[in-house]
Amino acid sequence: MYAHQQRLDSEEVLELRREGGRYLKELREARGLSQRQLAALVGADYYTFISQLETGRGRIPPDRYRAWAEALAIEPRAFVRNVMRFYDPITHEILFGDRSAEPAGNEA
Repeated sequence: MYAHQQRLDSEEVLELRREGGRYLKELREARGLSQRQLAALVGADYYTFISQLETGRGRIPPDRYRAWAEALAIEPRAFVRNVMRFYDPITHEILFGDRSAEPAGNEA
């Protein structure tokens, strides 16, 4: 199975994941949710999964994007576009060019 979705060096990938984690944490905190509360809303078995994501040590499974967008009160398309910048930057650049992420909740 092809598990690595981009051809970036590992330090670039790690930094993107950390940035993605900061993005998720900002969204969670803006909603006033604890990690435990968010875990319950997105159907995560353990709240520590949220911690792992927020520190860049994992990624949201694509089949859970909609649940995350709903839990964070963000339009799903905008959420996926932003998350894709961190999880699959090459595809993001192909689809959206050099534009930076849309503000949370906006749709292109």
